[in-house]
Amino acid sequence: MAVEGDPRASAKKSLGDALDDLPIFNADNLQNNIKSIYYSRTFLSIIGGVIAGIWGFTGLTGFIFYFIVMAAASFSLAAKAKFSVHAYFDSWSRILLDGIFGGLMIIFR
Repeated sequence: MAVEGDPRASAKKSLGDALDDLPIFNADNLQNNIKSIYYSRTFLSIIGGVIAGIWGFTGLTGFIFYFIVMAAASFSLAAKAKFSVHAYFDSWSRILLDGIFGGLMIIFR
């Protein structure tokens, strides 16, 4: 039986607290959430490209427009997750950075 001042009890308690603090993710749910980010970024890249083409954005203005669209996508994904990203993803970089450069197409002449 552990007494309140017993060092063994505090070691067990701190070990249990450390295990409780570790985030637990379901791999299937995490993979599904990441897929939805890639699909939404791909869709927005297509739509953003069409809009940039209609509005005549080329060169640097088209490049800046693409990053504005991706920033809006990142903000809306975080808002959809109610800004508690760690409940759905393992890090903020999943929402902010993953897939941004995948939809970018650069043509050099």
